[in-house]
Amino acid sequence: MANIKSAKKRISVARIRTERNKSIKSAVKTAIKKVDAAIASGDKAAATAALTAATSAIDKATSKGVFHKNTAARKVSRLAAAVNKMA
Repeated sequence: MANIKSAKKRISVARIRTERNKSIKSAVKTAIKKVDAAIASGDKAAATAALTAATSAIDKATSKGVFHKNTAARKVSRLAAAVNKMA
């Protein structure tokens, strides 16, 4: 266990950030699942709406440093391609 005050603070901050990142990642996964569910049901309007929400969630996660920008771009691109393929 850490004895130095700064090390104790690092542990505390790391725990807080881990929880925040976990929550954000979970929200992004849920948004992606909603897009996949809409695609599976064949509802183009719902898929488009879910895609907009998922893109927003992914972009917010990227701005907070949870995802790398290239990872975010890849996720958004794959979702958009899947929704566009529905037509």
